[in-house]
Amino acid sequence: MSHAATAKPPDATITGDDHDHPGPARLAGETGEHGRLGLSLILVAAFMVVLDFSIVNVALSSIQRELDVSAAAVQWVVTAYAIAFGGMLILGGRAGDLYGRRRLFLAGIGVFTAASLAGGLARDPGLLIAARLVQGSGAAMVAPAALSLITTGFAEGPRRTRALGLYGATASVGFVAGQVLGGVLVEFLSWRSVFLVNVPVGLAALLLAPHVLRESRPTRAGRHLDLTGALLITLAVGALVFAVSQTATTGIDSVGVLAPLGLSALAGAAFAANEHRRPDPLVQPALLHIHGLRDASTLMLLLGLWNGGEMLVLSVYLQQVLQLSPLQAGLSIAPQGVVGLVTGLLGARLTRHLGIHRVLVVTGTAATVGFAALTQLPTAGGSHLPLAAVTLVGFGTAGLAFGSMVTTSTGIADRDQGLVGGVINTSRQLGAAMGAALLPTVANAVDRTWHTSTVVGDRSAMLAGLVAAALATCVALKGRFRAQRHGVT
Repeated sequence: MSHAATAKPPDATITGDDHDHPGPARLAGETGEHGRLGLSLILVAAFMVVLDFSIVNVALSSIQRELDVSAAAVQWVVTAYAIAFGGMLILGGRAGDLYGRRRLFLAGIGVFTAASLAGGLARDPGLLIAARLVQGSGAAMVAPAALSLITTGFAEGPRRTRALGLYGATASVGFVAGQVLGGVLVEFLSWRSVFLVNVPVGLAALLLAPHVLRESRPTRAGRHLDLTGALLITLAVGALVFAVSQTATTGIDSVGVLAPLGLSALAGAAFAANEHRRPDPLVQPALLHIHGLRDASTLMLLLGLWNGGEMLVLSVYLQQVLQLSPLQAGLSIAPQGVVGLVTGLLGARLTRHLGIHRVLVVTGTAATVGFAALTQLPTAGGSHLPLAAVTLVGFGTAGLAFGSMVTTSTGIADRDQGLVGGVINTSRQLGAAMGAALLPTVANAVDRTWHTSTVVGDRSAMLAGLVAAALATCVALKGRFRAQRHGVT
């Protein structure tokens, strides 16, 4: 059994990677101005990479017209980002643990910013898709580094809970804000602006980070990056994301889906064999036995599934059934992000009053009720049901994301926080990719042509979201019962 999963006392003060290096927490986690600026910078970077997962969706039609490409080809602008982002998150998380989280954070922002500039200036669809692939790899460095900078920068307890609440709120808002901001930028500027908007933000982050974030310098004696394991897990996850992304266009029984699924399974099996054979594996087997990490990964997979699919289906429904413009459709979904932000801000207070496991159950139940309401989508405007429903879904999504990050980071040694951040983010991105393919496919299979939305199909897609939310609530209940047996709230 590896020492990597050694638990820390609940009130331990994090001053390094379990004494792997001297010095204070990387965020200057004290209540000083630098600590607040450091956390703000991390939140902005996290917002930027999540935003880019959805902001480009609104611009696809404009990109297709200007670059004169087919609908199948332009979809690769989304798919390339998803494959690189989802496939490299575990590698990015472990690399941060070994080589320094601030270092990887800065490298990721640099890559992401440069690729955003290249995408905004691209005149050729091939160059644009390549830029999105590189952009996704930069995001895969930033996301786990950002989360682990928070979990290693604040000791377990109320301050870490508050910081994770803000992080969860930022991610929830970023996912929804992409729909709104993308509509505004495309409508008033051009599709290129959805890429170029990242450049000044990224440059500002690169200038500020060395002054407000402190580097972790773990002692890596005897610890090396498992390159074989890294390549295998990246291939396994990337092939799975690709297979899922193709189901909506080629069908689940097509060669374009079955071949990458088989490749993913083979790479996954080879990865498991490699990890049990190596003395210093990419993923320590001891981590896989931690209930909190397993439950949190499952919850993030499920909420990613309903979040990614719900956004696409509702966007089409609002435009084709309720006859709203793209901008109006984005604004109609915006309350979900606003409620997500408020939930994250109040997350620490909710945890103090209810306990983190009750928060997971309550928010999972709220998401389930919200999707139950969405299965009754109206056939015309004038109803407040979608607004009330997306509000409940937003509360549930943000609360589950926040609670999952709190539970999964508790008791994990600092040296593994980056890897855990990679696992959690991978689960969510896999879920989002699956949901983006699954829910629209359900809607089409039930009652929708590929060009016209009908209420029956959209209601059926929301039913699939309801099933995912109900499963998440069951996982949260199981976690609460387990915690009660151990005297934990």
